[in-house]
Order: sequence, then structure tokens, then C-alpha cells
Amino acid sequence: MTNNDILRRVRYIFDFNDKKMIAMFSHADCEVTREQISAWLKKDDDPDYKGCNDTLMATFLNGLIVEKRGKRDGDQPVPEKKLNNNIIFMKLKIALNMKAEDVLNTLSLAGFRLGKHELSAFFRKADHKHFRQCKDQVLRNFLQGLQLELRKDDGKDEKVPADFEWQSKS
Repeated sequence: MTNNDILRRVRYIFDFNDKKMIAMFSHADCEVTREQISAWLKKDDDPDYKGCNDTLMATFLNGLIVEKRGKRDGDQPVPEKKLNNNIIFMKLKIALNMKAEDVLNTLSLAGFRLGKHELSAFFRKADHKHFRQCKDQVLRNFLQGLQLELRKDDGKDEKVPADFEWQSKS
């Protein structure tokens, strides 16, 4: 998954407008413009598309943590220069103040099953013998589960039209 894809998904999950997105960056002491946000949110094939680098994505996630949990005492975290799915997953988990059971429940909403020990392996240090690299599929399912969990009451439930006929393949 690209940083831009994750940014688009997080924006949709939390229903952030441009002003709120800019505020996320400012929580982490980074100034961005609406034009930058717009370019990062464009589809990959759009001529105005710009890639969101790892440092900016880490800054956004740090800002999300501050937004959801408040600013911590002392020095603020320095954004990572190189991100991977494990770090992104950890920052989302921290921002939402989720325990292992909460994460597993969120993953199960997306139809993805994972054991508690498998999950804890994602959050270990990279040099730990039980560390496991978080694949795109896990992060994608976590974001899908968050979307199902947090946007379920948006009044846009799809209803099957009354005249709809189920087509069965015989």
C-alpha cells in the first residue's frame, strides 16, 4: 500500500475535510497547504498526483495521535524517515488507544482472522526473534475493519430495492 492510499483511507474513515487534514499536520508541527493535501489525495493516474513521502506520512500519523489522545508531555516524537506497515499499524493502534482484542475484533469485521500471538509479532522490535513483517493484506484489512466499525452509522446503508430479483446460477 502506498502512503497516499493510506492517507485517502484514513481521511475517509474519520471523515476529515481539508481543514482537518491540515490540522493533523499542524498538531505535529508541520505546515502543509490545501494544494499539497489535494495532490496527495488524487488518484495515482491523475496528472496532478504527488507522492506523500514517508516523513510526511509519519508526521500525519503523529498528528492523528495528538488529535485522538492529546499532546504528550516533553519532547514530541520525531517523524520517521522510513516507514513500513508495522510502524503505520502501530501508530494507528496508538492513535485509537486500541488493545490487542480491539485490533483483533476490528480485523474480524473485515473477515480477517489473526491470532493474538501473530498480532503481537507485528509490534515487536525488528531484531526480536518473533518479529513478523506486516504485509499489505493485514494493514488493508485493518483499515477496512476500521471503516466498517467507524462509519457504520453514517445513514448510507445500502438497501436492496423491492423489485430486485436474486439471480441464481443453476
